[in-house]
Parts: sequence; structure tokens; C-alpha cells
Amino acid sequence: MMSETFFDMPIQSKYSNAEVETLITELLNVLEKHQAPTDLSLMALGNTVSYLLTTKVNKESRGALAEQFAKALTQSLR
Repeated sequence: MMSETFFDMPIQSKYSNAEVETLITELLNVLEKHQAPTDLSLMALGNTVSYLLTTKVNKESRGALAEQFAKALTQSLR
């Protein structure tokens, strides 16, 4: 099971902690329901991020937003 806190990545957001935690919990529950191994989970989540960037972010901003996301992810692992 996952740790009690989901805030390993730095979050500066207009959304409340409760909103973020609820969404994370639901996403993790889906992965657990399907008994997805770590590599499959990461693949699915990565493809989801790519999909969101491609369909919800204008072309001019995608690269910068992807870099910010990657940097936050990398920093959360230190």
C-alpha cells in the first residue's frame, strides 16, 4: 500500500490538498484494481500525461510544461 502522504512532488496549486489527495487515491485504486505492475503503471500514467499535454495544453506551452513536470518529478525523488 502507498504511504499516507502523496505530496512527494512539490505542489503549488489553486486546488486544495483534499482535492489532490482524492484524485491521487482514485488513480491508485484503479491501478491496484487491475493489479498493474510498476512498469505498466508508469507506462499508463506517462501516456496519460502525454495525452493531457497534447490535448489540453497549447502547442507553444507543451515543452515548457513537460520540462517543469519532469523537473518536479526528479526533485521529488531526491
